[in-house]
Amino acid sequence: MAKAAEHFAFGKNWALYAAKVTEAELAEAERGLVRLLGPAGLATQRFLDIGCGSGLHAVAALRLGAREVIAVDLDPESVRTSEEVLRRFAPEGAAWHVLAADVFDLTPGAFGTFDIVYSWGVLHHTGNLERALASAAALVGPNGRLVLALYRRTWLDAFWRVEKRWYAHASDKSQARARSVYLALFRLRMAMLGKNFAEYVRTYRSNRGMDYYHDVHDWMGAGRMRRSSPGKWRA
Repeated sequence: MAKAAEHFAFGKNWALYAAKVTEAELAEAERGLVRLLGPAGLATQRFLDIGCGSGLHAVAALRLGAREVIAVDLDPESVRTSEEVLRRFAPEGAAWHVLAADVFDLTPGAFGTFDIVYSWGVLHHTGNLERALASAAALVGPNGRLVLALYRRTWLDAFWRVEKRWYAHASDKSQARARSVYLALFRLRMAMLGKNFAEYVRTYRSNRGMDYYHDVHDWMGAGRMRRSSPGKWRA
């Protein structure tokens, strides 16, 4: 199994977010899964969450009737956070496990196959997207579903690669200043489009139960990572 090293502190960010999770965030996470999979899409299903982060969607899957949830993440702090969130919010007696694991180490021989393999905004961080997609797809059982979200290419890709590499290793104060600049520019763009920034932030929770400001921090630091040596990752 690969070890997390020299990468953006995903787990720290998700731990801070998880402390704010309430029934309202969980309800929105459930609604997000229902939009993707349908009202009965998780009933009796075996569900794998690759890159589980806070564990929010692992809980949502159990609440929507999944018979078993396996949640995996490379970051040890994300693993601890997901375990805590599942202990707090998962239905009593639900079958769930949280593991520290690399997507490349997940094989049907070791883990079996799943009715739903879910990986939201994760696989593009592995440094080998094609191999990561193949690894995830191999875990989908007969008539199962692979549910993904991936970065798309933009004309600013070169800039964002540099920004994310810098941000991932910057001090907390420098990161905060960078977020302030980004937020000021985003507010300006919203104003130019005639949109209300405060309303956007207020309703952001409807985006899968997530928090806008934690997502900004995650996005600004989360770039593609490449494996520099066995078990080592860097931006």
